[in-house]
Amino acid sequence: MSKRDRPLKDCITYARVSTAEQGRSGLGLEAQQDTLARFCQRERFNVVASFVEVESAKGDTLARRPKLRQALKAARRIEDEDYKCAPIVVAKLDRLSRDVHFISGLMAEKVPFICADLGVDTDPFLLHIYAAFAEKERRMISQRTKESLARAKARGVKLGGINAGSLDTARKAREYAERLRPVIAEITRERPDLSATQIANELNRRGVETAGRVGLSMSKWHAQTVIRLLARLERAAPAQEGAAS
Repeated sequence: MSKRDRPLKDCITYARVSTAEQGRSGLGLEAQQDTLARFCQRERFNVVASFVEVESAKGDTLARRPKLRQALKAARRIEDEDYKCAPIVVAKLDRLSRDVHFISGLMAEKVPFICADLGVDTDPFLLHIYAAFAEKERRMISQRTKESLARAKARGVKLGGINAGSLDTARKAREYAERLRPVIAEITRERPDLSATQIANELNRRGVETAGRVGLSMSKWHAQTVIRLLARLERAAPAQEGAAS
């Protein structure tokens, strides 16, 4: 039986953004929901209910995830002969958590989780492995940053604005730029000759907030902020191309 001829299976979808600002702006959330919609259509899942959480993964516990608790309850109410109950589908494993202990606790809930980026047939045991790798990578990045700053300080380098805080700010700016990449692509797809001022006007018309002023009513795009955004995206493009190859 081909995939398109299989009967629909019920599922629950769950998406998470890590801050209230992202929750209000929809950045990151729309990408997850688009991924979930396409995955469920391709894999013949019928979405019975969808839950969206606005909560950081830092210090993860189920007590801090009311929407995830609701998703678990909804999944258990649906009988499924293959999964015993309806699976919960997420766009990526890190939308559940990067904490391997938290992932292990979720596995003990006896509700199957399916990650769209890993595929429908991924063994649940592998979720622990992937979470462990993600957690280790996060610790290694943090440790390397601290060691680099310590070595620079030992050499007598005046760090000035280069510190853990400024590095974190730069990282967030890069991540925000990446979230806007599809928005910019959509705006310029039909009109690749748009000026920075015209792009800024369109971003303002759509209500997209700038990275430095997310969540504040005075947030406005100007030609200069668009130019900085495009420059960040251009700098990131070679790295993305190298990873893709």
